[in-house]
Amino acid sequence: MLITLLTVLLVTASLLLILLVLLHKGRGGGLSDMFGGGVSSSLGGSSIAERNLDRFTVGIGVIWFACVIALGLLLAYQN
Repeated sequence: MLITLLTVLLVTASLLLILLVLLHKGRGGGLSDMFGGGVSSSLGGSSIAERNLDRFTVGIGVIWFACVIALGLLLAYQN
């Protein structure tokens, strides 16, 4: 029961994390330049919406990491 719940939470967090990372603006100098995202301002991440997106992405990342650790421990010590 708990493993199923954690698996569903992990899949949901994974999909949400992919969506949130794709919503971020390219900062330049990385893979975003390769796909046409090379024009960016030097004030990246300065707006309220971008800061909130950063916070939400980090929060979902922490939930994802906790699910991975919890599932790993549950499956390792399962009888």
